Amino acid sequence: MYDFEWETKDGCKKSKIVFVTWVPDTAKIRQKMLYASSKDKFKRELDGIQIEIQATDFSEVEEQVFRDKCN
Repeated sequence: MYDFEWETKDGCKKSKIVFVTWVPDTAKIRQKMLYASSKDKFKRELDGIQIEIQATDFSEVEEQVFRDKCN
């Protein structure tokens, strides 16, 4: 969970709750399946998630990715 705050081009401050998951491409299929099922159960218990990002590489958790998903 991450409270992502940013400023729009017109200077308006915004924030969204982002749920980030990380499973590298190098993980074994069994590990990926176990992670996915556990993640879904955990996510259902949380309130307020506005955006979900499923990352497998560091490039998928850069600030610009968050901005693109939130806009």
